[in-house]
Amino acid sequence: MYPKLIIDLKKLTDNLEAVANITKEEGACSLMIVTKGLCADPQMVKLVAEHKAVDFMADSRVKNIASYAGLARKNGKKTVLLRLPMHSEIEEVIKHVDVSFNSEISTIRLLNEEAKKQGKIHQVLLMIDLGDLREGIFYKEEKLIFSIVEEILGLSNIELYGIGVNLTCYGAIIPKNDNLSILTALAEKIEKTYSIHLNMVSGGNSSSIYLVGKDELPKGINNLRLGEAFLLGNDTAYGTRLPGATGDALILEAQIIELQEKPSLPIGEVGVDAFGQKPYYEDRGIIKRAILAIGKQDTDLDSMTPLDKKIDILGGSSDHTILDVTNSDIEYKVGDIVSFELGYGGMLKTATSPYVEKGYK
Repeated sequence: MYPKLIIDLKKLTDNLEAVANITKEEGACSLMIVTKGLCADPQMVKLVAEHKAVDFMADSRVKNIASYAGLARKNGKKTVLLRLPMHSEIEEVIKHVDVSFNSEISTIRLLNEEAKKQGKIHQVLLMIDLGDLREGIFYKEEKLIFSIVEEILGLSNIELYGIGVNLTCYGAIIPKNDNLSILTALAEKIEKTYSIHLNMVSGGNSSSIYLVGKDELPKGINNLRLGEAFLLGNDTAYGTRLPGATGDALILEAQIIELQEKPSLPIGEVGVDAFGQKPYYEDRGIIKRAILAIGKQDTDLDSMTPLDKKIDILGGSSDHTILDVTNSDIEYKVGDIVSFELGYGGMLKTATSPYVEKGYK
């Protein structure tokens, strides 16, 4: 059945080897693989859990972590919750998660109480905001940071595992030596002030990995969290392909359900489309238009690249994608399959959609 997301496990393994070499061998960092990009797909999870270079398996959804926590721990990996815990999920967090990212002391107190009930010591990574303005205590609020650190150290069932930062995902701030050095300096000050050792100083996600190759990752950063770099083979700071990695481990296949020659400009007054946007159309004259049985409910049209480079994506609706196949060398017909490489948005949507099948190579 189509549409179908084809997952090439051999290419994913190659990508994992590539990012492991950069992160661990060149960068002297532990490797945290993020599983949310493929919605914790079981085959991908098994590949990651059984790979000896992986130290941590992370996701932003507790439900995903719960699906593989046993397998991860069996293979010696810690499970990590990337998104700050909701108060409504504290019990499940303590049950399935070894390390959670936190910035709110009220949440940490609840984690402590639940950890007591379950007879566990729960580890937390305190998030610091270096200017991307997503989660974390703002780095200039040093008094607040130290007051929270001090309270954490006094909790019976919570261990301060380290500190971390997230960059690029919201504010699009690029990780640099200068901003990440703020994090390492803060880590040193915490360790000196309280005579403790922080196990982890996590320097970000796939947007930070490029610093390793430039020898600009600050000394003291000892962990990177990689999702897109592993799945799509590129850094997310500048979108460059990582050495030894490939961008076509994930291929979306969709089927043509209509193929007709029609005008390129809709006829009549143009209003807004199904998503409230007023579209723009280029006059290409009469063109050969193929309609695919996939749409914006299932994928991100702006995050799809046809393998047939002579195809253009014109747009789509919730259930349909419209292509211009006029200049293609392939004589398409109804029922044929068109294949696409995916960017991050397309990967997330297709992996999550119940209407997209999964296949493996």
